[in-house]
Amino acid sequence: MRPAVQATRPIKIGAGGWRECDLVLTLLTLFLLLTGLVMVASASVSLAERLHHEPLHYFWRQCVALTIGVCCGWFILNRPLSLWQQVSGPLLLGAILLLILVLIPGVGREVNGSVRWLGLGPVNLQCSELTKIAVITYLSAYLVRRADQLHLGIAGFMHPLAVIILLSGLLLLEPDYGAVVVIFLTAMGMLFMAGAPLRRFMVWLPSLCVVLGALAVFSSYRLKRLKGFIDPWQDPFNSGYQLIQSLIAFGRGEWSGVGLGSSVQKLFYLTQAHTDFIFAISAEELGLVFSVSLIAAFFALVWRAFDIARLAQQSARNFAAFMAYGIGLILGIQAFIHMGVNVGLLPTKGLTLPLYSYGANSIIVSCMLIALLLRVDLENRQHADMDSLVGPGDGRPGAESARPWQSSSARRHQPGSPRFRDRSPDGRAEAYPAQRRKYPHDDYPVGGGNE
Repeated sequence: MRPAVQATRPIKIGAGGWRECDLVLTLLTLFLLLTGLVMVASASVSLAERLHHEPLHYFWRQCVALTIGVCCGWFILNRPLSLWQQVSGPLLLGAILLLILVLIPGVGREVNGSVRWLGLGPVNLQCSELTKIAVITYLSAYLVRRADQLHLGIAGFMHPLAVIILLSGLLLLEPDYGAVVVIFLTAMGMLFMAGAPLRRFMVWLPSLCVVLGALAVFSSYRLKRLKGFIDPWQDPFNSGYQLIQSLIAFGRGEWSGVGLGSSVQKLFYLTQAHTDFIFAISAEELGLVFSVSLIAAFFALVWRAFDIARLAQQSARNFAAFMAYGIGLILGIQAFIHMGVNVGLLPTKGLTLPLYSYGANSIIVSCMLIALLLRVDLENRQHADMDSLVGPGDGRPGAESARPWQSSSARRHQPGSPRFRDRSPDGRAEAYPAQRRKYPHDDYPVGGGNE
C-alpha cells in the first residue's frame, strides 16, 4: 500500500532553479525588467548629471532596488500561499496604520506637494505600494471566507467596499488619486471574478463614479489637469505642457525611433521622463515597433496571470485563484493608465509603469507580485501531481467512476471515490483519507456566477 499523499507538501525551489517556474511568465518578467533598466539609464542620464553629477545615478539605484525585489521575491516564492491567507487581516491593518502614520505632520515626507512617503533614513517608503499587496491578499481571503454572503446578500458585497472606501479616503488625503483609481478598479474586478451579481455593480458603480468625478472637478489642480487633457493647446506652457511634450516624443519616434540615448524630450522638456513618462521616451528612442511590443508584453503578462488563476479555479483552490486574478488586474490596470496618460487617452496622472519605470518601491512591490503569481503556478503543478496519483485508472475502488474532464474538486467528491469516504468497503482505514473542506461554501464557483 502506498503512503498517503500530504496535501500541504511544501515546495522549495531547488537545484532546478527557474526551470521549475512558469517559463512564459519568467521570460515576460525578465524582458520588462531588463528593458526597463536600459530605458531608466537612458531617460535619466541628463537629470542625474545635473542633480547628482553622476549620469548613472538613477540606474544604480534602480539596480539596488531590483536586487532587493528579487530577494524578496525569492523569499515569497518559497512560502506557501496558506501563510498569506492567515496573515491577510494583519496585513490590511498594517496598511491602514501606515496610511494614517504618513499623514501625521513631521512623520510623512512631502515630495512635489504630496505626502506619500515615510522617511526611513536615506530610504523613502511609499505606503500606497504596500497597500496594493494588502488589498489583494485581504480580498482574496474574504472572497473565500464569505463566498456565500457575497452571492446571497448585499452585506457580503458592501463589507469589502467599505474597506476600500476607507483606504481610498486615506489615500486621497495624501493625495494619491492614481493609487485610489488602481486599487478601486482592482477590487471591483476581483468582486466581479468572484461572481458578485451584476445588478449590484449597476447600482453602486454609477454613484461611485460620480463621487470620483466630483473629487476631480472640485480640486483645483485636478481640474487644471482635466482641462489640459481636453485641450492641451489652450495652455501649452502650463496645464497642457506635459501632454504636448509626450505627444511630440511619440511623433519624433516614428516607426523605428531616433536611436537609444538620442531622445531630445528627456533633455528637460518632458518632466519625470524616467518615471511617469518613460513609455513616451521609449517610443521616441525605439519607435512604434518597440512600443507595440511593450504593450503586447503587458497584455501577455495579464493573460498568463488569468490563465494561472483559471487553473487554480479548476482545482477548487479559490484563494490562489483570487490572488492571481488580483495580481493580473492590478498590473494590467496600472500599465493601461500609464500608457493611456502618455498617449493622451487619459488625463495626466503620476503612475509608474510596473516592472519598467524608475522607483524603488514600485519595482520591489512589482517583483513581489510576480513572485506570488509564480507561487500560485507552482502550487497548481503540485496539485496536478497529486491528482495524477489519485486520478482515474489507478486500480482503487471508485477511481474509474471519475470523468477525465471533471475538475479535481469534482473527482474528489465523486461518490465511491476513496477520497470521498473515510473507510474502504471492507472496513480498513483508507490510504487516502477524506479531505474535509475548510469552508462549507467551496462549491461556489470562483467566476461566472454573475447574474
